[in-house]
Amino acid sequence: MNNLKQLKFWNFGGMYFFYFMIWALIFAFLPFWLQNTANLDTSVSGLVFSAMAVTALILEPIYGVIQDKLGLKKYLFGFVVLCLLFIGPFVQFAFLPLLQFNAIFGAIIGGAYLSLCLNGGVGVVEAYIERSTRENNYEYGHVRLFGSLAGGTAAFIGGIMFVRNPFSIFWAATCSAIILGVLLWTVKVKNEDTKARTNVEKEEESPVTKENIMNVFKNRSFWGFCLIIIGSATMFDVFDQQFPNYFASFFNDSSRGELVFSRIASVQVFLEAGFMVLTPWFINKIGAKNGLILAGLILFVRVLGAAFFTDIWMLAFWRLLASIEMPLMLVSIMKYITGIFDVRLSATVYMLGFNFAKQIGITIFSSVMGQLYRVMGFQNAYIVMSIMVLVFVIAGGIIMVSDKKHHSRLEFQSVS
Repeated sequence: MNNLKQLKFWNFGGMYFFYFMIWALIFAFLPFWLQNTANLDTSVSGLVFSAMAVTALILEPIYGVIQDKLGLKKYLFGFVVLCLLFIGPFVQFAFLPLLQFNAIFGAIIGGAYLSLCLNGGVGVVEAYIERSTRENNYEYGHVRLFGSLAGGTAAFIGGIMFVRNPFSIFWAATCSAIILGVLLWTVKVKNEDTKARTNVEKEEESPVTKENIMNVFKNRSFWGFCLIIIGSATMFDVFDQQFPNYFASFFNDSSRGELVFSRIASVQVFLEAGFMVLTPWFINKIGAKNGLILAGLILFVRVLGAAFFTDIWMLAFWRLLASIEMPLMLVSIMKYITGIFDVRLSATVYMLGFNFAKQIGITIFSSVMGQLYRVMGFQNAYIVMSIMVLVFVIAGGIIMVSDKKHHSRLEFQSVS
């Protein structure tokens, strides 16, 4: 409760809020915009998301190393904010004309630019704020819940905005970026020398070396972590890319379906924020590895359920179930990274193990699922997707070391 009295806690929360306001506005309504405003079919829409993922693949290794070397410096975060500022003008005056000139070329250019802000940029935002909150002894999940609140707010107002003017969501993203920039400029984080002396082990004082980074790749848990991320986080995003259109297809009036979906998405993310308060305690009890496996199993149920139970209220339920899945996944990812790997490399492991692996999966499966939707229809494609989710989650869970056993071993060694 003392955290609530500190202005810095609210500053970090505000940064999460306005970044994920942008994230939610774009990802919730980009599928509708691509289909209804840009008039793209599912295969070309999938190419947009694949282009976003490919660009992120290039950015993530670079971003990770740079952010770990920068530590708590804001330069890379500031670059992401600068890219966010131009989303509104870019979409209205460049992205749409490019799509109309050549759909494939426009999809690649537009996806690449959006990735600077979103698929690639999110790793910078998450890694910087996680490290900053850890420095200030805040529970990551409690600060991260502001992102969920932003998602709920965006889904609620975004549906109204999109129906009135499809371009308004992108201009709202630009406005949010202005506020985000102000919050980033004003936030004060403890000096890193103070950090080394007070909050973390002295080991963190030493610089990051090439050998440190290469050791990550020798750790089997890293590869198991990558697999489980593909099965959960990747498939979560791929599932959500076209699910709004699938949901709206059960309505006679597609615009009515879009509005209803925005309301459901709003409820989902507000529920998500509530679960985010309790999730850190729950993950501390069961372990981060088990939390990741549980999140993957919930996604499996959601995808398979969407294939077989297609009443409107059941489709709404599958969406709402994400309010449990997302907190489990987000909190478990950060706790597993800081619990198993060298904390000096938290940004690198996050960028490579989470974002890089996730984007590889999105690059492949966005296009694959786009084709499957067209050839097999949504329901049969969802059955295939659910099988893929289960295979990746089980394989990753088998390979990963348990963080609870890892902590017990370290405690025993320290006592000895």
